[in-house]
Amino acid sequence: MDKQPHIPSSVSTYETGLACLCSVEGSTTPAIVGALADIAPDLATLVVSVVYGEIYQRKHLSLPQRQLATVAALAALGNARPQLKFHIAGALNVGCNPAEVIELMMHLAVYAGFPCALNGVFAVKEVLDERGQIFDPSSVCVPAGSGRYEAGLEALCRIDGAAGKEVIASLASIAPDLGRFVIEFGFGDIYTRPALGLLEREIVTVAALSAMGMAEPQLKVHLNGLLNVGGCREQVIELAIQVAAYAGFPAAINLVSTAREVFFTRERSEGGT
Repeated sequence: MDKQPHIPSSVSTYETGLACLCSVEGSTTPAIVGALADIAPDLATLVVSVVYGEIYQRKHLSLPQRQLATVAALAALGNARPQLKFHIAGALNVGCNPAEVIELMMHLAVYAGFPCALNGVFAVKEVLDERGQIFDPSSVCVPAGSGRYEAGLEALCRIDGAAGKEVIASLASIAPDLGRFVIEFGFGDIYTRPALGLLEREIVTVAALSAMGMAEPQLKVHLNGLLNVGGCREQVIELAIQVAAYAGFPAAINLVSTAREVFFTRERSEGGT
């Protein structure tokens, strides 16, 4: 058996992927090539060629944005800790700072729960410890302020618009306190924190919800939110392609199907019909 990966005829794609993976990994030789050499060398070739040689080379999402989306998807899935740590380190290697990655995990508390956020933060801590990187947590601490509901409502309206207000209204007759928690905690406490920009927050939210695959109504809201805070349709499609690599093609296809509905609805609204 040939223990070396089979190099595809499109050598440039493979070499492009190698260079990109080395940049993400912060190495000169990607570990996955050696790790899979004696068991599944062709899988390593596919990872290098397809994921890093093709997907990561596409336009409309920057390398840091792709890494944040990947970390969000893997953290939300909760079943691939080694890959999660690899991509946390990758995010740091391509220009994200520790505060942004920690803030991403805190953000996921809203959409994937506190256990996900806690596990994610501990994974970040392990990565930083392994790198010998000192982080001052006071840089991400934000004092609790008053007016959480008002601040949260303003953020909700600005980010999610009518779709967000409809969600809160739908809870009024059955669980009004849940609606209040969404506003006060989700938007008043989390979305107003400065360590992560609104576009990046919506990118990681869409990636996480897509990977989990069980929250289509909320996915619609946040696809609108992504577009409302400066994102574009091309970025939505790129997120679907990125998610395909880490959560599978069904999750990506579901995201595109949901996006199609959002795009159509926005087109009708903008056209006044």
